[in-house]
Amino acid sequence: MNAVSDVDPQSSATVRDATLVFDRPKVGERAVLVHLDMGGMAAAPDERDEFRLLAVAAGAEVVATLGGTRAAPDSRLFIGSGKADELRMLVESNQADLVIFNHPLSPAQERNLERLLQCRVLDRAGLILDIFAQRARSFEGKLQVELAQLRHLSTRLVRGWTHLERQKGGIGLRGPGETQLETDRRLLGKRVAMLERRLDRIEGQRAQGRKARAKAELPVVSLVGYTNAGKSTLFNHLTQAGVFQADQLFATLDPTLRRLELPSGDRVLVADTVGFVSQLPHELVAAFRSTLEETRNAALLLHVIDAAAPHRDRLIEDVETVLAEIGSHEIPRLEVYNKIDLFAGESPRLDRDRDGRPTRVWLSAQSGEGADLLLQALDELTGVDRLRRSLHLGPEEGRRRAWLYRHAQILSDHPAETGGWDLDLMIGRIDLDRLQVHDRELGRRLDAAS
Repeated sequence: MNAVSDVDPQSSATVRDATLVFDRPKVGERAVLVHLDMGGMAAAPDERDEFRLLAVAAGAEVVATLGGTRAAPDSRLFIGSGKADELRMLVESNQADLVIFNHPLSPAQERNLERLLQCRVLDRAGLILDIFAQRARSFEGKLQVELAQLRHLSTRLVRGWTHLERQKGGIGLRGPGETQLETDRRLLGKRVAMLERRLDRIEGQRAQGRKARAKAELPVVSLVGYTNAGKSTLFNHLTQAGVFQADQLFATLDPTLRRLELPSGDRVLVADTVGFVSQLPHELVAAFRSTLEETRNAALLLHVIDAAAPHRDRLIEDVETVLAEIGSHEIPRLEVYNKIDLFAGESPRLDRDRDGRPTRVWLSAQSGEGADLLLQALDELTGVDRLRRSLHLGPEEGRRRAWLYRHAQILSDHPAETGGWDLDLMIGRIDLDRLQVHDRELGRRLDAAS
């Protein structure tokens, strides 16, 4: 994994030079996978399968696997000395170049394992970061991945360059100065700050685009779901966008927006976003904040679910966890159960709640069966159910006024004689439902207003 980009040679020259004396073997592709059942909790079979698929998606050739159980991680080697010796023999007998853990490792644990195994050691976060580095295509995506890599690397400089931690001693060589490790940390900090500034500028451009879409009164429908659930296939079927799709984890990273005309003649914007995965590295969540902003500002989330997945309930829970982490848990959603063509006798259908609102669609994005039901549900959930309301906001309610400007169409806005503002606005029913969760008091006032 290239932790530092070549875009800025001056700021990263020292880091790249340091890798020339990095005291580790050259990175290879033959990998041994390690997954332990921690705390007496046995992992589901699909978790192990997903781990293998992640390694394959990164380009590794899996030559062996190591399992086992452990009550708690060992502070020095994570797996304990006995398992570490077993792992070392596996590495030697299979001539492996890389060991990948399906667990988070501390920098010290990675370093100790590398010394024992004499090969590179990677944890789950590092593996996912490497896949993202290979798949990013847009300029923004590459910046986001590099930022996540540098944040991850900044905590691990000590494991690779401990021999540079000390300054030279001896007659004529003593005195103040900056250690090589401190230099690398300073350069990484500068590079991170520069990337954050660039991404902030891009985020400003995205914010302008969102304002323009809000003025055009086009609701945004965002596709979310576990990686490889079929989001891009469904997106292509609905919009004919031609987005890359493949039966692999994280096939697409960069968000794409396309206009979709519904059967009623109304239009919506559909956004295809990056897939989620369990234990998504926090560095990635932070770096992809502008991309995930499309999800946070959507009027409706289409949660695409692999209906054929053996443990789909766990995958649904993992997606809900990530949505809560990025602040999208209050957005209305429609569950889309995809890949029903893999079920014998399963047919497309539309499920509704007790009030008759669509809650779940069963379809096949590959064959197109049930896509008409999805369009019908979108028509009902995002249709022309727009309400005109007049509202008074007090001078202390500036945040509420700003929220309405982001999510409603403001027809008029005048300062009130008694202070505050008198607003005349149009708001969609779906945004009003969302407001009931975000700000119950304001939602109640809008619902009761004329």
